Amino acid sequence: MVLRLLIVLALALGISPALAADATYPPGSRIGLAPPDGMVTSKSFFGYEDPNNNAAIILLALPAQAYADLDKSVTADTLKRQGVTLETREDVPLAVGKAFLVTAHQEVENNLVHKWILVAGSSALTALVTVQIPDAAKTLYPDAAIRAALVTLAIRDTVPVDEQLGLLPFKVGDLAGFRVGGVVPGRALMLSDAPADAPGPLDARMEPHIFVAISPGAPMQAADRDAFARDVFATVPNLRDIRITTSEPLRIGGQQGHQILAEARDPTGTATLTVVQWLRFGGSAYLQMIGIARADAWKDAYPRFRSVRDGIEAR
Repeated sequence: MVLRLLIVLALALGISPALAADATYPPGSRIGLAPPDGMVTSKSFFGYEDPNNNAAIILLALPAQAYADLDKSVTADTLKRQGVTLETREDVPLAVGKAFLVTAHQEVENNLVHKWILVAGSSALTALVTVQIPDAAKTLYPDAAIRAALVTLAIRDTVPVDEQLGLLPFKVGDLAGFRVGGVVPGRALMLSDAPADAPGPLDARMEPHIFVAISPGAPMQAADRDAFARDVFATVPNLRDIRITTSEPLRIGGQQGHQILAEARDPTGTATLTVVQWLRFGGSAYLQMIGIARADAWKDAYPRFRSVRDGIEAR
């Protein structure tokens, strides 16, 4: 079901097209290619764009096992249900591994949009690449130019840490020995002691980890911040049997802030956890930092959480 939703996303009518520039990886993406002349790296999604001509190449990284599902589910009937008409489907030899290419078209608000959908599988991930070219721009981006770009598809092993951190609206001065577990461009960061190949979501695992995110909205009055902090803390996932031990104002980085310390248990109820939440207020937004560790690892983890907290600055 998730994979089908991702296909719908990639083909969605409402995507604001955007495409990229020469054979490089969009910042933060493990997938890259050499886009056709006229396209530049998108600043709003992983991919490339020609905004003047409403043309786009959208890159989506999926788990390696997704290839088999997409191989079966990308059919004329599936596409038709999304308003897309299949023209051709063919296998394509690529350096990264097995792949197939679908060409299709779609009517969007009485305008014809040409589509190329490339699905490529490697041992590391499955790449789903969707090209959208309005009929009015077809002469600028003919089939031969699109195919020439798609066959340059490349997958890199990792995204450099500095590149990942550069996608955030804040600077992280000290990783305190944690590994970057994930980045939500423009919003959030997960740091963790979990190994890169650890199964399951990092925020559901019990290795020490800290989540940092910026969100809009914050109480203007100091008197309202305790209740606000408790409400935000209540949304932290994968905790049960929570008992807040401390909730108090705290200056963080020279700004007004708030700290909550709590005891909790993991989702299975077997591990005792200690949790800290720091909120730092500023303007119309607030920075939330959540550090979680087993109770027996807290003594070592807490100073590291503080180092991460104290090293965060606005860009």
